[in-house]
Amino acid sequence: MGWIIGIVGLLLIGGLLYWQLILAEGAYLGRRVVILLYDWSARIYDRIKGFNPGYEQWFLGLPLTQALADFPDPLVLDVATGTARLARTLFQQSHFRGRLIGVDLSRKMLQQAVQATAVWSERITFIHQDAGQLPFPDATFDAVACLEALEFMPDPDKVLREMVRVLRPGGFLLTTNRIGKDARWLPGRTCKPEAFEAKLRALSLEMVQTRLWQEDYDLISAVKPGVRGPVGMRRLEEILRCPRCGQPLRRQEAAFHCANGHTVPITPEGILDMAH
Repeated sequence: MGWIIGIVGLLLIGGLLYWQLILAEGAYLGRRVVILLYDWSARIYDRIKGFNPGYEQWFLGLPLTQALADFPDPLVLDVATGTARLARTLFQQSHFRGRLIGVDLSRKMLQQAVQATAVWSERITFIHQDAGQLPFPDATFDAVACLEALEFMPDPDKVLREMVRVLRPGGFLLTTNRIGKDARWLPGRTCKPEAFEAKLRALSLEMVQTRLWQEDYDLISAVKPGVRGPVGMRRLEEILRCPRCGQPLRRQEAAFHCANGHTVPITPEGILDMAH
């Protein structure tokens, strides 16, 4: 009887580990565990996900390019950018003429992103920073995206509020909502499609639209109300803010500095390390 209890115990432990580390990707074990798991998997992440380039172009790159067609020199923010999945498909669109800033808390994922987007390095900036405190002023970006990541963050609603805050009037929001059979194993982290849409409308977003995308995710788009005016190309120094005090940042050699003496170093790979 003892060996049966032992086997059952091992199965229960194995099931618990599978739930916490694979299905939930460490979300219930704290932010550090989530970051550690992504750091560990960074080199093989794209192989694990098995992104289809054709699908990426059709469902992400092309629609976002079309949504930004009337924006001169559009500026895009990719929250939880990972290995720069969105950047790679967006910059392959011949009609996209803008720039992109990617934010993530996994250093290893950002290092992979730098390598994967080297050909477009002059149009991309990567920042190591918490998505719950985006280092930009209000109404900065023409589009803000966050794909397959909200359910793994400590406070998804806070991140959504931040995304809307930095989105310009008339700007385009693109995100995902976890669905499918595995969503039931993420209690408190997922919600029904209609509830997710209601959450976006409560943030005063308009034209909220849900599209079937993958077995595990819906793709949701929305527009921030208001009339957009011409802005033109903005230098990085014009939009960066110190994560500690909110003051503007100015570059001096291999770092950015604010008037209060805080420093944001730039890593050898060119990543702005705001979470150091």
